[in-house]
Amino acid sequence: MKRIELALGLNRCGFLTASEKSSLFKKLDNLKALTVLSIEEISFLTGRCIDTKCWEPASLQAIVEHDTYLMNMFGINMVSIDSADYPPLLREIHDPPFALFWRGFLPDPEKPLVAIVGTRSPTGDGVYAAARIAKEFAESGISVISGLARGIDAFAHKGNIEGGGKSVGVLASGVDRIYPASNKILAARMLQHNGCLLSEYSPGELPLKFRFPQRNRIISGLARSILVIEAPEHSGALITADFALEQGRDLFVGKDALHSARSSGTRCMHSQGARAVQSAEEVLLTWTDFVCTEKKPGAVSAKRPMNAQEAGLQLAFEFRQQLGLPVKGV
Repeated sequence: MKRIELALGLNRCGFLTASEKSSLFKKLDNLKALTVLSIEEISFLTGRCIDTKCWEPASLQAIVEHDTYLMNMFGINMVSIDSADYPPLLREIHDPPFALFWRGFLPDPEKPLVAIVGTRSPTGDGVYAAARIAKEFAESGISVISGLARGIDAFAHKGNIEGGGKSVGVLASGVDRIYPASNKILAARMLQHNGCLLSEYSPGELPLKFRFPQRNRIISGLARSILVIEAPEHSGALITADFALEQGRDLFVGKDALHSARSSGTRCMHSQGARAVQSAEEVLLTWTDFVCTEKKPGAVSAKRPMNAQEAGLQLAFEFRQQLGLPVKGV
């Protein structure tokens, strides 16, 4: 318990890097040993001159107690980077988080994940492609990881669940705060289907703007391949793609919506070498060491694509459902 309290306290020290938190975690025995340190002593222990006014050790004990209360209330687990349970793929990236908080079940490190990401305002083609391909992955035994955002992320999670996948959502807030609120039901479904809600942020933390780009490195870091279904320029999905390339992950773009008005970013990636795909099978065929052991009847089989009117109606129906609006006549 003392080590957990220390890890919770260090995770609240935003002025420290992940490696500095890890170093202090090895050097200190408990939370009290951290709270008695001055900022000068912390600077000495980390080997870096830290100039901050954010160090308030007197309040840290109460903050950690509240974090523990929230973890118990919401069934939240935590693992630090020094633990054997920390995801090995994530440990290998340039800037791995010091700690991970999760609800549900951490993904099996022996089973690869695929990240499916894209715009929050997709076209009908993008919606259909995200849900269909995510379902195909599930039917081949592959779970999808994404950011639980509106649009492509949400439909990828839904499709993966429909196919029997254990979908993983990475949040830019504490895992007790589902954002957007319209995806609370989806988050609950993910947990009901043995999926996972994951974050590097302590319980209760708000989804601040700067945290969304940061969480994208976790999405790509935990995935073997990244598929950007549909994304305009300056989309957050392109940040995930950049992290993917930095981390040595395979990058794909969706072919179904490649020429839509909201795919300028994906077209740019395609022109720079990212392969365009229409099915999970096309991605899995690039995994030369992958053997599908959970393939279900009809897995990765093609279906009749929706026409523009059908896809538009489906998108309108889903969005109105998420917002709690009447769907009659949609």
